[in-house]
Amino acid sequence: MSDRPASWRMPTPKQMEKLVTSIGGKAAGTRPLGPQDEMPDEYWQAVLNDAYVGNRPLGQPGAGQRLSEIPQHILRVSCRRCERIVEIQKADAIRLYGQQASWKEVGQRLLDNTCQNRTGRHEEDGCWPAFEPI
Repeated sequence: MSDRPASWRMPTPKQMEKLVTSIGGKAAGTRPLGPQDEMPDEYWQAVLNDAYVGNRPLGQPGAGQRLSEIPQHILRVSCRRCERIVEIQKADAIRLYGQQASWKEVGQRLLDNTCQNRTGRHEEDGCWPAFEPI
């Protein structure tokens, strides 16, 4: 074990500036963007070219949709923590929770009712829902 501080591994500001200029980036003398500044065109182009935008098919249930808006007859929610999967028919979900209930609330309640990971701490208890298309 060494008595050297962790800072010895960090390059000096002069070394970092030299590295940035060798890569082809802007020098550290430029001012970073603030909340009041206009976003650069590259940012907006990256937002428009984002692969995830509009990637979900229209017929798939989203977590924010109401039960009455979902076209599928069987709804599936899984837990990212314990990998358990719960399915329910849309008609049963509407009968139990009402047409205006959101799929996010219903899925969370379905997982919580049968949760197997109980630690006793409120922050850690329960399942982590992942709303999947069927």
